Amino acid sequence: MFLYMLIFMGYHSSRWIPLNQRLKFQIVNAVFVAVVLAPQLYVMGRPKSSRYCRQPLLNNLSASVALSIVASGLSVVFTLLDPVPQGLWAAYHAFGLLSCGHGLCTAILTLTAAACAKTTTELYYLSVALTVASAFSTGFFMVRSGLWLTKRQAVTGTSRNNG
Repeated sequence: MFLYMLIFMGYHSSRWIPLNQRLKFQIVNAVFVAVVLAPQLYVMGRPKSSRYCRQPLLNNLSASVALSIVASGLSVVFTLLDPVPQGLWAAYHAFGLLSCGHGLCTAILTLTAAACAKTTTELYYLSVALTVASAFSTGFFMVRSGLWLTKRQAVTGTSRNNG
């Protein structure tokens, strides 16, 4: 869910900027993508990361890099289009489900890979960081969904009472 949240934040942040001035925001977006991708690519390129680890943390990191690249593309497209087509929204939400599944897999693999902290230190701690980021963003969306449902229920209840 971490990458889903990054796209969400990029989209909503870009809406504060007029459409003809969003190129400046794209530079900030590119820097942010580099900040997210650089540690993943660095750890993936480390020779120590290919050592034996019982859990497939390196494969999981490869999936994370691929999803990060897709997220960066979606973020760029979302900040440039106004309005965003429904098909793109559907792709974004499908990506969110994929991101949620990846976060769950990352958490399970990391929680069962404590022995890998000694053999593949950087890889293990990056997996821990990705798990924490995923848990935080999942919590964010759970709270946001709860508030949305509460607001929707209040609006629906008000319209029923007035009708």
